[in-house]
Amino acid sequence: MNLYLLLANAAPAAAEKGGVKETLEQFGWNPWAFLCQVISFSIVAFLLNRFAYKPVLAMLEERRTRIAEGLANADKIKSQLADAQKSAETILAKANADATKMVEETRAAAKQISEKENQRAVQQATEIIAKAREAGEAEQKRLMAELRKELSRLVVDTTAKVTGKVLTSADQQKITSEANKELAA
Repeated sequence: MNLYLLLANAAPAAAEKGGVKETLEQFGWNPWAFLCQVISFSIVAFLLNRFAYKPVLAMLEERRTRIAEGLANADKIKSQLADAQKSAETILAKANADATKMVEETRAAAKQISEKENQRAVQQATEIIAKAREAGEAEQKRLMAELRKELSRLVVDTTAKVTGKVLTSADQQKITSEANKELAA
């Protein structure tokens, strides 16, 4: 600011004394040094733009893209997880309905049997009910195990995609156990 004021005040005085050239010489301005500084500045500005500014912008854009992909993958995994849970609930409801249907069919068959064979029919019906329940429970356990396995796989895959690193078997076990705990709750 002071240099500006000095030059502004010096310009009218220089015009009176002999011109701008003398004023510039009075301040020690060297045109060759000024030209060299302009060229040096231009080279440094070009090199910084080429090798520093553009790569940093490219890296930031790549990071922004990866974050957007990670968020999209997280939303996709959430929807897949919701679909898997709905599918598991549907399968469990079907297994329960089948078990109930089997129980009802067994009871209807027991009523149709005569009084003489009533004891034997009741015993057979009880065995069938127990087997149906065991089969239903076994099917339910199998489906829950499949669901946990699939859910664990999805969570491990998602975590690997979101974090962008290869998970060790210890990391996979930890993530799988946490997912199973949440599914059990």
